[in-house]
Amino acid sequence: MIKDFFINQGIKEAQIEEFIRKKFPLGDYSRTELQRTPLGIKILIYTNKPGRIIGRGGKNINDMTEAIKERFGLDNPKLDVKVIRNPNLDPRIVAKQIASALEKGYNYKKIGNLTMKRIMDSGAIGAQIIISGKLGGGKGVTGKFQEGYLKHCGEPARTLVDYGFEEAQTRPGKIGIKVRIMKEFQDITGHVRDKVDHKIDISAGEEEPDEHALSDKKQVKDKQSGKHRPAETKAKHAPREGHREERASPEKKKAPEKGKPGRKK
Repeated sequence: MIKDFFINQGIKEAQIEEFIRKKFPLGDYSRTELQRTPLGIKILIYTNKPGRIIGRGGKNINDMTEAIKERFGLDNPKLDVKVIRNPNLDPRIVAKQIASALEKGYNYKKIGNLTMKRIMDSGAIGAQIIISGKLGGGKGVTGKFQEGYLKHCGEPARTLVDYGFEEAQTRPGKIGIKVRIMKEFQDITGHVRDKVDHKIDISAGEEEPDEHALSDKKQVKDKQSGKHRPAETKAKHAPREGHREERASPEKKKAPEKGKPGRKK
């Protein structure tokens, strides 16, 4: 019985989210979150344009509350709107904006590059955009745009990376858009940071390298490459005294005089 209760609650939450997604304009709605309170169920709606969802005098909110109450049978539901300060870091809103631009006929490469630039300029650690479908041709094409540092597996990928998916209805067919954005980074010590520091700090207790050790390593390296020869080897192959002078001044052959042949006929 308990298992069936939680399964039914999960199905109801997914249905409520799908119902709200279809009612609001494209590009404004991000996600919903259900919270149980003693007075009833509180539905949080995250959006970057709360004015369109609330409506003039709260008309849209009141109509949506009554529709959810009648369709899903909830007791005293309450809708609350939360504002997203930086929509460029929300993958669901970014995916909806890309889908809206593709439906208007814009080139997917231009949209992907411009959207990626906006995401990184907003302070993201890394991002990835995948657009797949019939993108201006008869065959299916997949366009992948990625920049920065992004986790793809493990616990950091589940906790630090936000995921968004949307479909664009175009004349050739459906186009799928997947967006992944990583806003925080977890270093090796476990601390979560909002940016990656590429500087390497040298510890104060590290000893300075020995000059003799460095010279020995350099001699071994030069010996292996054939550029260096030890002093003892040079002494063995050094020329004897006077040997270089003898080679430098050899006896010249006498040239035959004119009129006197060098050999008898």
